[in-house]
Amino acid sequence: MLKTFKLGGIHPRENKLSAGEKIKALPIPEQVVIPLSQHIGAPATPVVQKGDTVKTGQLIAQAAGFVSANIHSSVSGTVTAIDYVTDASGLSKLAITIKVEEDEWIPEIDKNNKFLPNITLSKEEIIKAIANAGIVGMGGATFPTQVKLTPPPGNKAEFLIINGVECEPYLTSDHQVMLEKAEEIIVGIQSLMKAIDAKKAIIGIENNKEDAIEHFQQIANRVLGIEICPLKIQYPQGGEKQLIQATIGRSVASGALPISVGAVVQNIGTAFAVYEAVMKHKPLFERVVTVTGKSVKSPGNYLCRIGTPISQLIAAAGGLPDDTSKVIGGGPMMGRSMINIDSPITKGTSGVLIINEKEAARKTARNCIRCGKCVSVCTMGLEPYLLEKLAVTNMLESLEIEKVMDCIECGSCSYTCPAARPLLDYIRLGKGRTATMIRNRK
Repeated sequence: MLKTFKLGGIHPRENKLSAGEKIKALPIPEQVVIPLSQHIGAPATPVVQKGDTVKTGQLIAQAAGFVSANIHSSVSGTVTAIDYVTDASGLSKLAITIKVEEDEWIPEIDKNNKFLPNITLSKEEIIKAIANAGIVGMGGATFPTQVKLTPPPGNKAEFLIINGVECEPYLTSDHQVMLEKAEEIIVGIQSLMKAIDAKKAIIGIENNKEDAIEHFQQIANRVLGIEICPLKIQYPQGGEKQLIQATIGRSVASGALPISVGAVVQNIGTAFAVYEAVMKHKPLFERVVTVTGKSVKSPGNYLCRIGTPISQLIAAAGGLPDDTSKVIGGGPMMGRSMINIDSPITKGTSGVLIINEKEAARKTARNCIRCGKCVSVCTMGLEPYLLEKLAVTNMLESLEIEKVMDCIECGSCSYTCPAARPLLDYIRLGKGRTATMIRNRK
């Protein structure tokens, strides 16, 4: 029997329209805008000035604290501005703008396509290489990877769990990376295992990716300590706590971190980026992004330089369809609508989903019918109908007591609600206000 997590979950239509589409390299744009906050934590601090000439892979902003990440130029050219720009959500963020002139890489990067299987760095050198490369969680959370690899005193990593689930409908970038870069990913996983002294790694892959499961099983058979774990298709299995429970059967307590149960979780894309950093000395300045949607002419998986305008990515997939209603960054369940498609690709951009008018139409919300479906599908054991009511009435202390901060914002409650109530919208609002209250109290 296929493994999965125990509590809640749903199975939305998969709509993997770009599955099997080989990765295509997007042309380098004429200009890139590289935000200094592409990760959880403190924004990076610029180390270049307007007028400076930079090369591809050069450090342009340095991590500004323990929880922060380096930022590198994705192109070579001239810095034309260091100023605030509007991101995809409409927020103002400091960014470095570079006018592209050539594509000259820093000499430290090994541009040879030859596969390198032998890890020679020590665990300390691996963590340093990852930190220097500015690698973050590429499944969307964007937590600085080197921080995860340095657990608090008294905690020991028994398992490295690799997230190859990609449970969000429509998205296929991780799936395609698994098919095209499996050997490199395995070396990246071995590097991560060495960094945290873990003897076992488990790669969780949902059963709708049978080709990836078979491909990895053939390779992993030759590697000691790496297991492939086929999983039942169940959203949101890509959540850290859900994936840990599905693969090793351990439950992470409310407010606790995965390391509390001996687990460190990393994304497939992150493992590949680790390979490139450790073996090729290549910083994280490009990633694979899915562009998709039912009206999109050419759904696909594109290798993009960080800072490339999202509009250019959409153009490569055939342009914005006439019946477009909204553009979402990420998948339809946890992604957020964009208000600026000229905003740049960042380290956390896993997909660009173009929703047509028919799909985007919301049903009229009706009164709650007390069916309890939202409770039954909540993977965190919460009561979404109650959290919505408390958020509407701004009862922040009650929201904290009811553990709104445990909500992973998966959207399962809204998806299953027969009364079409915008549960997640209100819960997100209440969660944000509650988080501010907690920070102010501290």
